[in-house]
Amino acid sequence: MSTSLPGSRELPASEYDLDTYWGRVKQSAQITDPRTLFVSNAGLEHAKRLVSSYKQGQAKSMTPEIWQAKKVVDSTLHPDTGLPVFLPLRMSCFVISNLVVTAGMLTPGLQTTGTLLWQITNQSLNVAINSANANKSTPLSAPTLAKSYLLAVSASCSVALGLNAIVPRVKRLSPGAKMVLTRLVPFAAVASAGALNVFLMRGEEIRQGIDIYPVLSDREKLERAKDGVEIQSLGKSKRAATMAVGETALSRVFNATPIMVIPPLVLVRLQRTQWLQHRPRMVLPVNLGLILTTSIFALPLALAVFPQRQAVQAQKLEEEFWDRGGFRGEVEFNRGI
Repeated sequence: MSTSLPGSRELPASEYDLDTYWGRVKQSAQITDPRTLFVSNAGLEHAKRLVSSYKQGQAKSMTPEIWQAKKVVDSTLHPDTGLPVFLPLRMSCFVISNLVVTAGMLTPGLQTTGTLLWQITNQSLNVAINSANANKSTPLSAPTLAKSYLLAVSASCSVALGLNAIVPRVKRLSPGAKMVLTRLVPFAAVASAGALNVFLMRGEEIRQGIDIYPVLSDREKLERAKDGVEIQSLGKSKRAATMAVGETALSRVFNATPIMVIPPLVLVRLQRTQWLQHRPRMVLPVNLGLILTTSIFALPLALAVFPQRQAVQAQKLEEEFWDRGGFRGEVEFNRGI
């Protein structure tokens, strides 16, 4: 993100009001815009120069060109390292990367082997995305990464296979209700394992803490911009890390809910129509279309539930930070995606 580029002048966080949910939705739509995936290395370097020109005081105000450059930088670079996130693991590629996997998990009549393979594939992708977009102030070791991956895969497969075995045996349900519940089994597996995956992958952050910074007033921001002094970390907070990881886990559940619930329920209704019954080969493209459409709209809504850069009262964290808060006694930290 643009916060990782050189320059002491602070950029406006967004064109939109990030204190409101809909403002964050619009900002999330910018970050997840797939068109930024087609920006070349030269285009990225040009965007970085434009953003840096503002941060270093060379550009006097934000222009449409600088806003566009900020969009490219924010959707491409990691906010902690300043390096490009591997393209398939960027949030702007999330919909595309998850399309085939989600379609595989939601395939009607999936057998045990298929269920296992798609759940393993999904959790592998989740681990990669979580790792690539996590807060990098507390890096994750390879053994911890492997352990987290195995536990997440075990959880998702256990939930999926367990519910697939239980639902058909429930005698009080009608055949139609059983079919609907069976189609929702992937949602239960993805939602539970997805949240667990975040906690496992980023557990090191909770154990060691993440960097927090004082919130600056407008006057302090101007003074630092003139002096060229960068904001220094106040230290690592475990409570801030717990907030960051917990909110990220919840956002993954919010994201999975419409994607894993709406398409299968709509497909159940469509499969009862004569048009689709006479065209069984259209089930797959219809399923893909439903998933793609839902994903495009659901991702910004889910990411916007919590701010990317979270500001909290210093007194909500460890006692060592109580008297070290910035403007209005607040500190801030990068939540991660």
